[in-house]
Amino acid sequence: MAITLEQIKELRKRTGVGINAVKEALEASKGDTEQAIHYLRKKGIAKGAKRAGRDAENGFIANYIHGEGSIGVLIELNSETDFAARNERFRELAHDIALHIAASDPQYISKEDIPENVLEKEKDIYRKDLEGKPEAVQEKIIEGKLQKYYEEVVLLEQPFVKDDKKKIKDLMNDALAAIGEKIEIGRFVRFEIAEPSSSCGLVV
Repeated sequence: MAITLEQIKELRKRTGVGINAVKEALEASKGDTEQAIHYLRKKGIAKGAKRAGRDAENGFIANYIHGEGSIGVLIELNSETDFAARNERFRELAHDIALHIAASDPQYISKEDIPENVLEKEKDIYRKDLEGKPEAVQEKIIEGKLQKYYEEVVLLEQPFVKDDKKKIKDLMNDALAAIGEKIEIGRFVRFEIAEPSSSCGLVV
C-alpha cells in the first residue's frame, strides 16, 4: 500500500526517528503505525515512542547572523508547551545551536536522517582503503570512521563549538532535564554568501 505523508509525520512525532527509517518501518509494516513503532523499537531507534502522547508542537525560531551578514542561520526548536518555549534556558539553547550551525555547517539533524545510499558510499570508500584486512577488523575500523563522519555532518553528534567536551545532543539532554519537557530540533537552514571553506572564522 502507498505510504501517506500524514502517516510519516505522525510516526516521526511519536518516535523522533528520521524520515528514511520511518518510511522503511511503515513499508515493512504495510502502513500499520503500531507495528511500525514495534519495528523501530526492535531496531533500537524508536527513541521517543514511550512518550507518544507528548508531542513537541510548540517552539521558538532562533536566528544567528555572522559578521557583516556573510552567514545566516534559522533554526526551529520545538517543545511540548508554549510555557517551555518562552523559557530563557530554552531560547538560549536555540541561539547556541544556531551559532553552532553557522560555525560547523551540519548537513543532517540526526544519524537516521542520512540517506542509506549516502551512508553506503561512505562505507565503500572506507572498504577500498581496508582491502586485504580480515572482515571483522574492517567492520570495527569502519564503525570508528563512521562515528567520525557523523561528527562532521550530523548536528546532534557534533561537539559543541563553544565547549567541545559536549555534543549538541548533550546540550539538548541538559536542557530537557532542566525544563522537564521533550525538546527537539524541528529543522534548520544555513545560508552562506562566500564559497564554503574548512573554517568560517567564527569567534565564539
